[in-house]
Amino acid sequence: MKKTRIALLTIALFYYFAIYGQQAAIILHAGEVRYRISKNIYGHFAEHLGHGIYGGIYIGDTNKLIPNSDGVRDDIIAALKKLKVPVLRWPGGCFADTYHWKDGIGPKKNRPSMVNKWWGGVTEDNSFGTHDFLNFCERIGADPYLAGNVGSGSVQELSQWVQYVNSDGQAPMSNLRKANGRKQPWHVKYFGVGNEAWGCGGNMTPEYYANIFRQYATFMTDWNNSDHIFRVASGANGDDYHWTEVLMRDIPHQLLEGVALHYYSVIDWKAKGPAIDFTQQQYFSILKQALRMEELVSRHSAIMDKYDPQKKIALVVDEWGGWYDAESGTNPGFLFQQNTMRDAMIAGVTLNIFNNHCDRVRMANLAQMVNVLQAVILTDKEKIILTPTYHVMEMYNVHQDAGLIPVTVKNISYVYGKDSLPAISVSASKDAKGITHLSIVNIDPGKTNMVSVQLLGEVYKEVTGRILSSHEIQDHNSFDDTDKIKPVPFWGAEIKNDMLQVKLPPASVVVLTLR
Repeated sequence: MKKTRIALLTIALFYYFAIYGQQAAIILHAGEVRYRISKNIYGHFAEHLGHGIYGGIYIGDTNKLIPNSDGVRDDIIAALKKLKVPVLRWPGGCFADTYHWKDGIGPKKNRPSMVNKWWGGVTEDNSFGTHDFLNFCERIGADPYLAGNVGSGSVQELSQWVQYVNSDGQAPMSNLRKANGRKQPWHVKYFGVGNEAWGCGGNMTPEYYANIFRQYATFMTDWNNSDHIFRVASGANGDDYHWTEVLMRDIPHQLLEGVALHYYSVIDWKAKGPAIDFTQQQYFSILKQALRMEELVSRHSAIMDKYDPQKKIALVVDEWGGWYDAESGTNPGFLFQQNTMRDAMIAGVTLNIFNNHCDRVRMANLAQMVNVLQAVILTDKEKIILTPTYHVMEMYNVHQDAGLIPVTVKNISYVYGKDSLPAISVSASKDAKGITHLSIVNIDPGKTNMVSVQLLGEVYKEVTGRILSSHEIQDHNSFDDTDKIKPVPFWGAEIKNDMLQVKLPPASVVVLTLR
């Protein structure tokens, strides 16, 4: 009892002096690891949209100017391998519910063209199809996540797609796959049953979609016989909690492995604002929207907990990121936007939220991978840019499949006008080698913030780290200056006894390694 009182007094004094000294106070509970941070939280999304696929990932196998493997850029493959992309969602998005997979198999010269009605009204030749995507996933080491067509497709079409990619026997679709040059199945595990069924996927009610899902899921036979497929229901748009309630209530849980959630950080859907030349007011507003992810994940998780207290069903945030006006001079339907330090802040705080809710959030997919929305890679002919968002996700990949270390935070405020936001975002984990990693974000663009971390449950003797920061929050990498923003060693952390002191520059992302 005496030791407990001393410990409580120590924590109370820790918070008092931290607050009095205008510092954020964090307690790292290193001895209380319970949950694993799924690597799939660091997933990505590649839709047939703008130059995300054509002119981005895929340049065609006749291109002799840019090194490629079967039409996929070698520099993109190398960059994504370093990023350790765990899972990749394709072909949409809204595009998925107009896509018929059989149009994208067989000899490319025989594939029919289609009009991309959702994104720019461009004509596509289906030259990048199922084989191209799944082979691309193999090259970068990612698990594929196929979004099935429910809006304009059929139960038969989706069930045959499952058979085509997974069957190893003498089934009609596996025979067709072999005839198209692929003997062994790809063993695809993750399937989305439609996309945004409340909107572009069919404008359905949740009650209607729940019944549709039950029908589709019933016929999505596990042809692999080794790993059960993982079916993801088209989930809520932002704070539509009724949608999640209906799906969890009306869909038998033996048919359901994941429920999706889509949420974008947007100031105003009618006037999203610029990607580069934004004001601090716009910066503050977009970070306020990004931090709403904490509320959304918490409330959707609470609904899921009511129906699934054992947390067997995953919350899958398979579309997230910042959304701004398309760059001037580009097709507005292509959603091409630059990527600044503001996007690094969005990525850092969002991934910290997902990490801290890894008991329920077990997959997330950044929108999108290349040349679209909050992309990690931008291309222009032979040139390539790794964006600030890329660098945050690369720094954070130390958390993949590591054990979540709970943190207690007494925050300080980033104040703008009469409003304020929590300035510091944090998550921590312990990897398989016993090494602790701490990711900390200071979203305040005008203030260096001190953070005091009390280290409980483990003795640490050494701290190293990397930081991503720049002079201005509007700073970005360009095709003329590709390395303006990149991670560098961080020297602003020091361990003294059981305390870690960290000095965070304005608008910075830091990942620390504790040994």
